[in-house]
Amino acid sequence: MTWLITGGAGYIGAHVARAMAGARERVVALDDLSAGVPARLPEGIPLVRGSAQDPELLKRVLAEHSVTGVVHLAARKQVGESVAQPTRYYQENVGGLATLLEAVAEAGIERFLFSSSAAVYGNPDVDLITEDTPCAPMSPYGETKLAGEWLVRAAGRAHGIATVCLRYFNVAGAAAPELADTGVFNVIPMVFDRLTRDQAPRVFGDDYPTPDGTCVRDYIHVADLAEAHLMAARRLDAGATGDLTVNIGRGEGVSVRELVALIGEVSGDRRAPLVEGRRPGDAPRAVASAGLAARELGWTARLGVREMVESAWAGWRLHHGG
Repeated sequence: MTWLITGGAGYIGAHVARAMAGARERVVALDDLSAGVPARLPEGIPLVRGSAQDPELLKRVLAEHSVTGVVHLAARKQVGESVAQPTRYYQENVGGLATLLEAVAEAGIERFLFSSSAAVYGNPDVDLITEDTPCAPMSPYGETKLAGEWLVRAAGRAHGIATVCLRYFNVAGAAAPELADTGVFNVIPMVFDRLTRDQAPRVFGDDYPTPDGTCVRDYIHVADLAEAHLMAARRLDAGATGDLTVNIGRGEGVSVRELVALIGEVSGDRRAPLVEGRRPGDAPRAVASAGLAARELGWTARLGVREMVESAWAGWRLHHGG
């Protein structure tokens, strides 16, 4: 087996590449380096610079590296940006996926692993979100991930490709400081950024119907997420057919206020957060039911929220100082 990882030099992609290479899987990374960093990749993994939307490049890479399976991570992923630029999100996330699947089918590749998101669910009023919870995405980003799942399954049925769609919940942490997320788009780096600039953290809304009034989320360590990809790839390697869609989360909720307090403990900066108004589209609670991943992939998360915050803080200090 040789696995092509699109977006392989990105924050999540590099962790997946590292986990798969560590398990002696053959891996090649494809990345346009718009967000990827070549130095994140383990030594010995070939990196092809280019876009998963380039059909001629895809044809060449799939042939030259004798690719037998694809892990598709390359996508735009910012909710707010997707609201402002919906056509760009559909073109890149759905149109690019269509181009990739055409190349995969033409090459006779029979294994495809798709990076999806809990954003497909929207704002369901349930204690735990199962894979059968109705999908009602609240942003163009979430819509492109749901449409991507539909497209992956349809292409799988049409061309005999076994597929797995992984619906990530809130990804955090780093397996090593140099692999940390360098963006400031998610809650943990957003708090780090405020503290580094000597400003109090911000909490958006404290009047939600939750125990402390702040939103509750399911956080998953990126190293655990990478392990889930490895287990899904092994499932496909073992001859699995059809399609599988699973949540990747811990099945435990942490409130924003609890998370900010933990960040204060780890960083040593315990200043009280500023409470601001709610952001449009924030669900009060989004926590995964993680049982199907355990049953189908033999995978469960091992690392807790403290490990996520500690490892993210070490990465933040490496990349940003402090």
